[in-house]
Amino acid sequence: MALSKQDDTANVVLPGEEPKDGLPCLTPPVQSKTSTGRTLNEKEMEKLTGDQTLVSDFKQMKLEKEAQKNWDLFYKRNTTNFFKDRHWTTREFEELKVCLEFEAQKLVLLEAGCGVGNCIFPLLEEDLNIFVYACDFSPRAVEFVKQHSLYCAERCSAFQCDLTKDDLRGNVPVGCVDVATLIFVLSAIHPDKMQQALDNIYRVLKPGGIILFRDYGLYDHAMMRFKAGNKLGENFYVRQDGTRSYFFSKGQSIHLSSPTFSLIVILAFLSFFIVFFFCLFELPTSSKQSVWSLLWDYICVYTF
Repeated sequence: MALSKQDDTANVVLPGEEPKDGLPCLTPPVQSKTSTGRTLNEKEMEKLTGDQTLVSDFKQMKLEKEAQKNWDLFYKRNTTNFFKDRHWTTREFEELKVCLEFEAQKLVLLEAGCGVGNCIFPLLEEDLNIFVYACDFSPRAVEFVKQHSLYCAERCSAFQCDLTKDDLRGNVPVGCVDVATLIFVLSAIHPDKMQQALDNIYRVLKPGGIILFRDYGLYDHAMMRFKAGNKLGENFYVRQDGTRSYFFSKGQSIHLSSPTFSLIVILAFLSFFIVFFFCLFELPTSSKQSVWSLLWDYICVYTF
């Protein structure tokens, strides 16, 4: 999985497991590749240090409220001409290539934030044994997808969706998705709502399904081009057209999966100790003392 030679970007693959008690079970990335990052020169460091003034709270609330409208206007201005078709996805994401090669049945893909279809249509053209669910924040972008010559209901289902609040299960069957993609999508979402978008996607993944993530990396050239007055928060900026962009570091990307994963780990340990104590009471007194001694040694070694 190689990085694009354009701007520095962060690539993270997050696997999803079977949901438990309504919560997605997350595990740390099985593969994570990021650029080594740009070394900022003195002028760039001075620029970042000096740019500490944030956009007003009123304007930030307005941008959040009008986020869908701003993306719809973006596609009205640019139609299907802004982004190039992404013929590099199977080259960059080795996991996707493996799925396409070894999937015995039809591969089910979710393209979250599909735009006008620059990612899904090259895949549909390349592989006939694939079905794609495609959603986007912008209704206009979804219409462009449906108007594409390769679009047909037998191979693709496109729909409008706000990943942070619209339940994907209304359009995608639970546990049917093999691979979900988030390509330059998460950065457009407010950092406070990113986890909601991820949880939404994990609910429709198959056990063992994966999310392929690629987005803007910290200090890349796109970030350094922002002028003073465009900063919304830490590594979060607004463009002139009202669309927003967040810039990820490797640690921040991986951290997105941590809260729910930690909860599942805690529940697993609780289950272990419940079973442990139940079995303990069934043992003779002499055996109990030995078990308690071993347990205390374990806690001392792995906790302190």
